[in-house]
Amino acid sequence: MTIIQLEYLLAVANSGSFSAASERCFVTQPSLSMQIKNLEEELGVILLDRSKKPVVPTQAGEKVIERAREVLMSFHHVYEDVASLKGSISGHLRLAAIPTIAPYLLPRLVQDFTRRCPKVELEIKEMITPAIVKAMESDDIDAAIVAGSTCPSGIAEDDLYDDRFYVYVSPNHPFFERSNVRVEEIDMNDLILLSEGHCLRDQILDLCQTRRKFRDHGSYCFESGSLETLMRIVDNTELMTIIPEMTLPYVAVEHKAQIKTLAKGAFSRKIAIAVRRTYVKDSLIRELRESILHVAGAH
Repeated sequence: MTIIQLEYLLAVANSGSFSAASERCFVTQPSLSMQIKNLEEELGVILLDRSKKPVVPTQAGEKVIERAREVLMSFHHVYEDVASLKGSISGHLRLAAIPTIAPYLLPRLVQDFTRRCPKVELEIKEMITPAIVKAMESDDIDAAIVAGSTCPSGIAEDDLYDDRFYVYVSPNHPFFERSNVRVEEIDMNDLILLSEGHCLRDQILDLCQTRRKFRDHGSYCFESGSLETLMRIVDNTELMTIIPEMTLPYVAVEHKAQIKTLAKGAFSRKIAIAVRRTYVKDSLIRELRESILHVAGAH
């Protein structure tokens, strides 16, 4: 049994395909298949059910895969520990961020993180939370910047800081002349939200203590996958939306008066780093954490 064999086995289990696994491991498919076949012969059991599409682990395969994750974690920790002793951090970090964080945090984060870790190759994707969970389970990403308490068990979240909510109102809305707004005053028929799948949508619905469907705003009804789109719609209608604090520095000066504080309560979301519980790149995650906190503090 070799480390290579275990890595190939995990790659197939994560991708559900020998061809996809071979591409991920940068090896030909026959070579990868042969290594896994040799492992099965050594153990005397079939590890993967090749008759199914996607390929799935057998009962024995599930046990071996569980142990393989632990072995590979310990194996890679050796390199991390030695690199830390040398004061050097290198490697490849595949990072995802949700769309309500990515445009506002990542531009400064990339600059700060690459300054801290110039030897680290940083790969970034923008994804909604359900896609992040799926990608993490299939080992397509290493870590993600998410809203706290939105990932299932098996994924660990490290809460970093609070990101407060604000109301963004149209100049034509009655709230425009106000400095703050109470949650109970918000008319759900004046509120436009992100489309389904965005955790910020669910958090705002929870905040407003309702999950009923929206009625049409006269002859139109808006949902969008972009906060910027929602804000531009608000600018040209009589509606409102709710935005997180990290968007405020990016609001144009002429629109600053449309931002209203939510009164009587610290309504916010947590910004967190999510990783799989069997994750191994501890040193990179520590540097990522420090970089996010630094950028958020400077922000």
